[in-house]
Amino acid sequence: MSLDHRLIDLLVCPVCKGPLEMRRDADQRPTALLCRADRLAFPIRDGIPVMLESEAAAVDGDAPAAAAPAQ
Repeated sequence: MSLDHRLIDLLVCPVCKGPLEMRRDADQRPTALLCRADRLAFPIRDGIPVMLESEAAAVDGDAPAAAAPAQ
């Protein structure tokens, strides 16, 4: 399933309402949406972003872009 990037651009972090960055795996498949301000990565499962704080993974501020979990 493919993500509609026009819709992804409309999403904001549910915690701070800040911008999100797309994270991809080595095969360039979307894996998570990252909020740099909150250091949270919201997973993308079956092409659907899971925008729940309880599902987000903490991300080290110095971690490379690919550090977001793939689930």
